[in-house]
Amino acid sequence: QLMVFNTGSALLDAVVLSVVSKEGTYGYKITQDVRTIMDVSESTLYPVLRRLQKDGYLETYDMEFQGRNRRYYKITNDGVILLDKYRSEWINYKKSVDQILLGQ
Repeated sequence: QLMVFNTGSALLDAVVLSVVSKEGTYGYKITQDVRTIMDVSESTLYPVLRRLQKDGYLETYDMEFQGRNRRYYKITNDGVILLDKYRSEWINYKKSVDQILLGQ
């Protein structure tokens, strides 16, 4: 059975959506949060943010911070639906991997 997490990009999308869903936040903070579990660079992450925005899963707004504009991201309704799909896929995927790796 082909699963969504056979590609690393799906996992990255899921993690980014999840991080942004907890609190609308800005690029650098998103990068730091994602990096607690994955080794990704900002140059990898910003195109993901832009693509998720272009596809309607994230939206942006600008706010002033210390005299300059900072771009914040927040998850859209479509983003929430996609994240839920990723979460249920993850549960199934993790179960399959656990069965093989851990014999559970």
